[in-house]
Amino acid sequence: MTSPAAPTPAPTQDELKAQVGRAALDYVVKGEIVGVGTGSTVNKFIDALAGMKDEIRGAVSSSVASTDRLRALGIEVFDANEIEELAVYIDGADEIDGRGYMIKGGGAALTREKIVAAQSRRFVCIADSSKLVNTLGAFPLPVEVIPMAVRRVIRQFARLGGIAQVREKDGLPLVTDNGQHIVDVTGLRITDPLGFETEVNQWAGVVTVGVFGRQRASVCLLGTSSGVRTLRFG
Repeated sequence: MTSPAAPTPAPTQDELKAQVGRAALDYVVKGEIVGVGTGSTVNKFIDALAGMKDEIRGAVSSSVASTDRLRALGIEVFDANEIEELAVYIDGADEIDGRGYMIKGGGAALTREKIVAAQSRRFVCIADSSKLVNTLGAFPLPVEVIPMAVRRVIRQFARLGGIAQVREKDGLPLVTDNGQHIVDVTGLRITDPLGFETEVNQWAGVVTVGVFGRQRASVCLLGTSSGVRTLRFG
């Protein structure tokens, strides 16, 4: 009598990230320049992209870290100002809802991510299933702020019921690739991402709020224990 087979272990979060990173290659347009985001999931995509680097012209990157990784793998990186339009932008999300709206900026690259997303005809989000939420706000909302406006912006979020604090690195305020600071906000439920994004972006001193409403995803490749689940948004 044979023993029952041991159950297959559930994939780790790292394996799920690698899974969607590989799946995103199907959305890369051969012969063109691809927009590349920032973060641990995107790193898996960059590693997979190296296998087809001879089939694309290169990339536009949203951060110094991604640029360094792309170049180390032999992929040419173009300045965004050199490129009129990108066919697709591949990036992760800290949260994504059922309409394709996202919170991004955990890697502090939200401003450049929005720039590259705005330059692209299609945004493909790659994430593991833990990132899918009903309402945005459980993940601390990153906001890039000019340093002299930080305290006032923190007070403005307090009026909305949010608790904001300056993100630190090595005991000092983190400085973004753009030379600014990041404020992370908790205690929010963002039921109207477009309206919220519009309001906060108008506050003096805010460079970019990490709600991606106008630059929402058109497709999300979601890593699950049973494989990649594809969500499409109208």
